[in-house]
Amino acid sequence: MSFFALGVNHQTASVELREQIAFNPEKLTQLLAEQSQSHLLNDMVVVSTCNRTEVYAMSDHADTVLGWLAQVNGLDVKQLQNHVYRYENAQAVTHLMRVASGLDSLMLGEPQILGQVKSALSLAKDAHTVSQDLNHIFEYAFYAAKRVRSETAVGSHAVSMGYAVAQLALQVFSHPDKLTVLVVAAGEMNSLVAKHLAEMGVAKVMICNRTRARAENLAQEIAHRVEVEIIEFEQLAEHLHRADVISSCTGSLHQVIGYKEVKAALKKRRYQQMLLVDLAVPRDIDPKVESLDGVYLYGVDDLQSVIDENLAQRRQAAVEAEVMVNQLATELVTQQKVKSAGSTIQAYREQGETLRQEELQLAMARIAKGENAAQVLQEFSYRLTQKLLHPTSIVLRQAAKAEDPEYFEMLQNALQQVSAKRRKSKR
Repeated sequence: MSFFALGVNHQTASVELREQIAFNPEKLTQLLAEQSQSHLLNDMVVVSTCNRTEVYAMSDHADTVLGWLAQVNGLDVKQLQNHVYRYENAQAVTHLMRVASGLDSLMLGEPQILGQVKSALSLAKDAHTVSQDLNHIFEYAFYAAKRVRSETAVGSHAVSMGYAVAQLALQVFSHPDKLTVLVVAAGEMNSLVAKHLAEMGVAKVMICNRTRARAENLAQEIAHRVEVEIIEFEQLAEHLHRADVISSCTGSLHQVIGYKEVKAALKKRRYQQMLLVDLAVPRDIDPKVESLDGVYLYGVDDLQSVIDENLAQRRQAAVEAEVMVNQLATELVTQQKVKSAGSTIQAYREQGETLRQEELQLAMARIAKGENAAQVLQEFSYRLTQKLLHPTSIVLRQAAKAEDPEYFEMLQNALQQVSAKRRKSKR
């Protein structure tokens, strides 16, 4: 049985196609529970994110996996064939490690994917579609991802606006768990900022938006991670002093945070430092606030230059990470081969022991009947040797007939080395 990785991602399929084969947890839980009863395909994990849907499975044939993916989404296999990538065994292991490490992500080195893969494995375990062998491969992939994170810099540099703001906060403030964050406007950009800071473990996030409904939507998305408060847009100036970090991205044609308001906020804060990030174009924050002691002001251009530099550093670090992943994948595949060889050797030894017992019983019976013991033992040793060597002889003949001469030479050299070692030990 082979290990397959099969699916589509942002590089091979359009958003429309990815939407068609995406799974939510509820749907996937039901499908996997049903699949656990199947005899053809019951050992599988499905990773489904906004950028990829992949099936990792122990199966006899990749077409079985592809057929299932098409069928459960109501698609013809032909609709997927030109967009699906598939890997087998060593390549599949390497791919899984690259995915878990963030090396195959739209945002190189993104940290969220590891958690998503872990969740996918957990969901599959609950549905009883994960064998011991499949689980071992995933656990080794998590180990590889941890090594990549700790031993390379592939994930240590901010490469998105939201992530960059979170990293800035870490640089300016030493205790993120004590920070109060204010996001002014609850659009896409600030939503990412709020989510990153919530994941980082800040104490509180205040959301200020012109329409309360959008603010409430963002609040619901992050409320499970952090304390959230919604403030009215008209009351923005009154609440500035409560925030250690302010991120503004309103899309307004006029400044929404002025010099006087920030100066007054600083006074109320007893001049404790503030980090202000202006992600808006035109700008939301009066540039003059930068002259105030204790205020750190960053604009979108400042962050973009940091992101560009960091992305270059990530790409450089990714080269090291790729080498590490390939090495670890090779180690795992080698372990699997040794394990497989061990079971084969054990079976071969058991077969030999069975033959020995059969021939021994036959010899003992002949001796009991009064036959010459020396002759019986001579025939016993001959018959046993012939039976034990027979499988090896067949393998050698087949290797000699094979189109690849290297296979026979490898076996020949291995046998010669074993014989030479035995002669040497006798001396």
